[in-house]
Amino acid sequence: MIDIPTAIRISFRALKRNKMRSALTMLGIIIGVGAVIAMLSIGMGASKRIADQISSIGSNLIMILPGATTSAGVRMGSGTQITLTIDDAEAIQNECPAVSDVAPVHNGVAQVVFGSQNWSTAVTGTTPGMLAIRDWSLDSGRPFTQQDVRSAAKVCLIGRTVSDNLFGEADPVGQVIRIDKVPFTVIGVLSVKGQSPQGQDQDDSVYVPITTAQKKLFGTMFPGMVRRIMVKARSMEDMETAEKQITELLRQRHRIGPKQENDFTVRNLTSIMQTAEQSTQVMTLLLAAIASVSLLVGGIGIMNIMLVSVTERTREIGIRMAIGAKTWDIRMQFVIEALTLSIIGGIAGIITGISASKIIAMIAGWSTIVSPLSIFLAFGFSGMVGLFFGFYPAYKASMLNPIDALRYE
Repeated sequence: MIDIPTAIRISFRALKRNKMRSALTMLGIIIGVGAVIAMLSIGMGASKRIADQISSIGSNLIMILPGATTSAGVRMGSGTQITLTIDDAEAIQNECPAVSDVAPVHNGVAQVVFGSQNWSTAVTGTTPGMLAIRDWSLDSGRPFTQQDVRSAAKVCLIGRTVSDNLFGEADPVGQVIRIDKVPFTVIGVLSVKGQSPQGQDQDDSVYVPITTAQKKLFGTMFPGMVRRIMVKARSMEDMETAEKQITELLRQRHRIGPKQENDFTVRNLTSIMQTAEQSTQVMTLLLAAIASVSLLVGGIGIMNIMLVSVTERTREIGIRMAIGAKTWDIRMQFVIEALTLSIIGGIAGIITGISASKIIAMIAGWSTIVSPLSIFLAFGFSGMVGLFFGFYPAYKASMLNPIDALRYE
């Protein structure tokens, strides 16, 4: 019985006799492996980007929006009717066990000025709980406190984009800026958050105590009015319970009857973002499945070439059988040749796929992640393709009649 190292050497000699044909045969595997790796890297990069954006807005998030108005039978969107107050936020914090942090929001857009520099940005009036809800830390300074909220203190936290545009490299903490001509002392600089899932720059923002925003910046239609309430559940498992508790509490506080519609909307932001992430993962698998078709095409190419090789080497097969080669020896010989083609093609495909991923990331500006798992899957699949499609030619070669093979011209 022929040993495997000898069979491998014979396989390499047979492939080297037809270098061009062997290279063209491997091309299908190279393209297939490269395409699978490139598609998986693009999909995994997109999933990672969405996951980062989800984590940037905070975890276990619930948003409560005011209700909708109806005019002449036309129903407007959520938030067109002011139905939420600071008292609602305090009640949610105190009476909903599944809730860990609550922050009412009263926001707008304002011109911010420091010295000769100015910048138009989003100004958000809120409470100290917002930083815990958004999982947002400070690069420098301190957060505002409940005492700042009670006294409507003219203090603010600024995002990195605002800091860069107003102060450049200077330290903003302790400086006085004007927001719509009202002086505010910068008490802290927020750490970098980056883009939101909607593509907005989260660092282009200023945070002030909500009472200050209501009384000195944007005003209110009635005391205590807020534009929305942000809530953080204690855990992902408590999200559904928190939504139910919030809904029941607000219906009770707003005196909404059993058959009446809510005058507010409760939205689970985390589940919305996770749905987007799951959709991206499905697209990644779909792209990989489409790319793997080219691997099957490469495998069919290997089978065709091996069948041609069996026909061309019929006399050689007959001679080997005549001098004592067994059926298993012939079968193993052709299987190893097919595996050699797919393995060499797989290695070249890995290099091609990694290079393609880097080029795509550089030219298109897409985020790509080449994981060892994607390389292993693509390479392993190429090996299985070679084994599967090489078996039939090997079987056909091993079943040749030695006498007929020796007579073959």
